[in-house]
Amino acid sequence: MTTEISKVYQVGDVTVTRVTEMMLGGIPPEVYFPGSWDRMFLEENRDSLPSGLIDGNSQLIVSIGTWVVKTTNHTILIDTATGNDKNLPLNPDLANLQLPYLKRLKEAGVTPEEVDYVLLTHLHVDHVGWNTKLVDGKWVPTFPNAKYVFPLAEQEYYSSEASHNKANEVNFNVYEESVLPVVEAGLTQTIGPEGGHFLEIFKFIPTPGHSIGQMSISLKSDGEEALFGADVMHHPFQVFNPDWNSMYCEFTDLARISRLRVLEYIADRPVIYFSTHFPESAAGYVTRNGDSYKWDFI
Repeated sequence: MTTEISKVYQVGDVTVTRVTEMMLGGIPPEVYFPGSWDRMFLEENRDSLPSGLIDGNSQLIVSIGTWVVKTTNHTILIDTATGNDKNLPLNPDLANLQLPYLKRLKEAGVTPEEVDYVLLTHLHVDHVGWNTKLVDGKWVPTFPNAKYVFPLAEQEYYSSEASHNKANEVNFNVYEESVLPVVEAGLTQTIGPEGGHFLEIFKFIPTPGHSIGQMSISLKSDGEEALFGADVMHHPFQVFNPDWNSMYCEFTDLARISRLRVLEYIADRPVIYFSTHFPESAAGYVTRNGDSYKWDFI
């Protein structure tokens, strides 16, 4: 269950809290879903869609944030948003931010020193930024006592110059500022291509396509289940239209396959879907709607 104010959820014996770094509106859907956007979808379904998906000008609303998972023994972050002070020459909209993320994290009951693990679904700009912070001109780990855990395929790809294809231009310089410093500090652990269990309650599940080695993360506790879906979907419109890729999907065919696999897995089951970029609470359930799917926030 959750409250609209705190956005705290219970999954078995584990609590999950949403910490939102920023909300973004005014995003043209035809730009966000290149080659896929169908204006008639919105016109025909406007009255039945959940509220909060679009602004008053029918432009998309998306969020960027972190999920805080607290168990009896550990404090875990899943993805670390965008970060402050980042030098992103090909992504000026997210460069040199000055946002109160750490204050919001503290309001959620977490100080950087208390974080035991940082689980990263993939290594894109808006998922790894707060891995590091700028101190006296040097990038240092924000969570000094944490182990940073992420897919090995992501590290191998984004540490290479070959990774900077057109779809990935917005992530130029991200690895160098937000990942490499924690690698050099000896704070990382990688997950192989098959995924696998972690800390008993988590499981890394390969869902490539948006990025080369992206993984979603399953959480099971005391008979209850949730799924941190990463960027399998960026917006609830993709629940209703699984064939729509976002402009940031690097491997489009694989992205569609992974999206359908996730929707099939969670549909009509009591599995909370914790998104990274959905607006409103960013959490909800997927149900079947004939041959398609629908989304409801919780």
